Amino acid sequence: MAQEKEPMPASATGVGDRPKKKSILDRHQVLEKNATLLLVFSFLVVTIGGIVEIAPLFYLENTIEEVDGVRPYSPLELTGREIYIREGCYVCHSQMIRPMRDEVERYGHYSLAAESMYDHPFQWGSKRTGPDLARVGGRYSDEWHVDHFTDPQSVVPESVMPKYAFLKRTPADGEHIADLLSTHRLVGVPYTDEMIEQARADFSVQVDPFGDIDGLLERYPGAQVRNFDGEPGISEMDALIAYMQMLGTLVDFSTFEAAASR
Repeated sequence: MAQEKEPMPASATGVGDRPKKKSILDRHQVLEKNATLLLVFSFLVVTIGGIVEIAPLFYLENTIEEVDGVRPYSPLELTGREIYIREGCYVCHSQMIRPMRDEVERYGHYSLAAESMYDHPFQWGSKRTGPDLARVGGRYSDEWHVDHFTDPQSVVPESVMPKYAFLKRTPADGEHIADLLSTHRLVGVPYTDEMIEQARADFSVQVDPFGDIDGLLERYPGAQVRNFDGEPGISEMDALIAYMQMLGTLVDFSTFEAAASR
């Protein structure tokens, strides 16, 4: 009977004692078990990601593509915008139409970044208790706005908006409007020295058109000039309605063509 060969020991083949190769998950456990090491690697990942996203911005002159028609707010419109922010209107209203069919059909052309390039802070909003206001300009008459601010339920019965009748009784004299324009120029809004010098006059003439209307329209093309609340003098309601009536009216979307990059 032939003698059977004994199997070679594992150590002789070099297979049995070969260490098991660690997987990526096994190696990741080292980080999970060492808080300091995990913190260091997390910091490195965030740093690299931040550099990749932020560094290119230093080589770009402007991250917003300019669109014909967009201009800085006139002094009266800017005052109205300040009142809009002061009264917390942005809490219930957005100013950003998303490129979705239902929103475009209801509100109009989707919002462009250039339309809010002079907003500090921007008023995109995050909640719509009321409708979006990005294209509200010219949609309603001044009289409708006066009634709506005075008694919202008189024109929209289901509205939960509070009454702002006091705006009609509160005068707006524009005493510090030049300082407001100067402050906005510090953050990049291109108000010129002439605009700042004429700010008080432009503030008044947009409501009471007995002044340099041509100068106002040259500095702020498309600015609407009239008595917005129908009452003598300039009130905070005048300013707020002037702001409402210009929203979404600066860009002529009948001739606007979106570039491939948008």
